[in-house]
Amino acid sequence: MSSSPRIVVTDWDQDSLAEEEAVAASRGMELVRADCRTEEDVIRAAEGARGILVQYAPVTRRVLEALPGLKAVGRYGVGVDNVDVDAATSLGVAVCNVPDYGTEDVSDHAIALTMALARGVAALDRAMRSGDYSLAPAQPLHRLSGRVFGVAGLGLIGAATARKARGLGYSTIGFDPLHSPGTVSPDGTPVVTFDELVRRADVLSLHVPLNGHTRHLINADVLAKMKPGAVVINTCRGGVVDTDALVEALESGSIRGAGLDVFEEEPLPSASRLLGLENVVLTPHAAWYSEESQEELKRRTAENVMDVAAGQTPRNIVNPEVLA
Repeated sequence: MSSSPRIVVTDWDQDSLAEEEAVAASRGMELVRADCRTEEDVIRAAEGARGILVQYAPVTRRVLEALPGLKAVGRYGVGVDNVDVDAATSLGVAVCNVPDYGTEDVSDHAIALTMALARGVAALDRAMRSGDYSLAPAQPLHRLSGRVFGVAGLGLIGAATARKARGLGYSTIGFDPLHSPGTVSPDGTPVVTFDELVRRADVLSLHVPLNGHTRHLINADVLAKMKPGAVVINTCRGGVVDTDALVEALESGSIRGAGLDVFEEEPLPSASRLLGLENVVLTPHAAWYSEESQEELKRRTAENVMDVAAGQTPRNIVNPEVLA
């Protein structure tokens, strides 16, 4: 039986673990792949493990308490909403993420969704394929210059998105609880209140984590305050938007459209009302992806967990107090 530290990949929706295996080999650690969906799956697969790499599997207090030898949890991505960070901290388990791996990729995707709506690309494509060669499916369109691009969340991705939007001709405004209204963020975005952001934005692009403060941040009351011609872009977390309220706003025409990469339930159910709306552009949680970002995400997630397993300080840790 191997005496090497055991690291378990609880779940990952890609075929290859080449990057993780290379990191494990360089550290003299054993890497094991599992296919976990439930708490019971994680407990069973990770018994005796020093660390786990997790994508969507639940890492709850129950899971953590059942794995007394666990030293680190590494989340593939920026958000850690499927990990009970408070429980991990109380039990001395490091929680790691990769907060900056997809900055360019996600911001690129937010802009791509924006442009697909702003220029009617998806609607015109669908119409042409059905034999309609008119502009009617996309009308009215407006030039970008003079339009307002609002960013909720001025972290790395939000700041990059604002920068790219300005390059296209939009004027930008942003909201972030860490920045005072009336100031200008380091990337050059004027900071406003959330209410002003919602009222002024022609494009409202969301770049916030999912937590108790942001769940259903975009709800019926917020949508009712938006311009009738506004669009919502969501590339952060599905739970930030109240899906039912958004569908109602889109169906009623109280807002013009939405570009969505993330959903409250993923994969998006085949019965979702979103699928029947012509004024929505949908992508399957793809904003993070490029060949470069995927390689970086996989490698750095493994490095973080294996650093902790080896008694070292990782590059990224959500709860650094556990290593103090």
